Amino acid sequence: MKILITALLLMAASGYSGEWEMIWSDEFDYEGLPDKTKWDYEEGFIRNNEMQYYTRNRMENARVENGMLVIEGRKEQWKNPNYRIDSASWRENREYAEYTAASLITLNKASWRYGRIEVRAKLPRGQGVWPAIWTLGINRSEVRWPQCGEIDIMEFIGREPNLIHANIHYAVEGAHQSNGGKLETESPYGDFHIYAIEWYSDRIDFFFDEIKYYSFSIDQAGQGSENAFRKPHYLLINLALGGSWGGEIDDSIFPQKYLIDYVRVYKEKNN
Repeated sequence: MKILITALLLMAASGYSGEWEMIWSDEFDYEGLPDKTKWDYEEGFIRNNEMQYYTRNRMENARVENGMLVIEGRKEQWKNPNYRIDSASWRENREYAEYTAASLITLNKASWRYGRIEVRAKLPRGQGVWPAIWTLGINRSEVRWPQCGEIDIMEFIGREPNLIHANIHYAVEGAHQSNGGKLETESPYGDFHIYAIEWYSDRIDFFFDEIKYYSFSIDQAGQGSENAFRKPHYLLINLALGGSWGGEIDDSIFPQKYLIDYVRVYKEKNN
């Protein structure tokens, strides 16, 4: 039933004309930890001065149940194994995290260049939540960010409860550049929605359900083959808490669940 309903939704989506074929998916039709053949984890304090510690292989923060992936943000103390009392690094100078969550990634498992990436999800809510669906270039460890490129398929911050964001990050002559768009919609966290991109050789289109609300011209990031958006990317799905964009956290909201019904990747037929 899930596959049939989704096929009908996809056919109704703006721009869909029957020219896609699925090449990768996780339907979350099992129980337990996320499928280790498809997903790995980020672990620790990672970016943006966020407050959560990302855990690995921990059911309390990432599990599959009732046909969906659950990423759970929790208010709890978690010992930081990288703690150093004399460190100036925000990743090391906190002995304990006060929050935990999870960030699932397909790095070294699966990556794609062009196609449609589609996630049906129900967002968490409340001051301080920052769920995202996004990609990074698989060459990130070699060229670093933002040279690797970043495609933010969906970002949501709890202090702006009626906005969905799309963002692009890249480098031009070594300098960080960003572009983006946003969609105003009432209480997007109240139900499941489809968050998707259609990524072509000349542009990336961003969708909320059937609505295309932003398009990015790839040439803005460079004309040649070294353009970060003409190279393969891997997928990340995470729940951040606080940090540079998430802002102040309301402790009364926890625990918060970020629910993912499925993840599907398509390629253009005959491409």
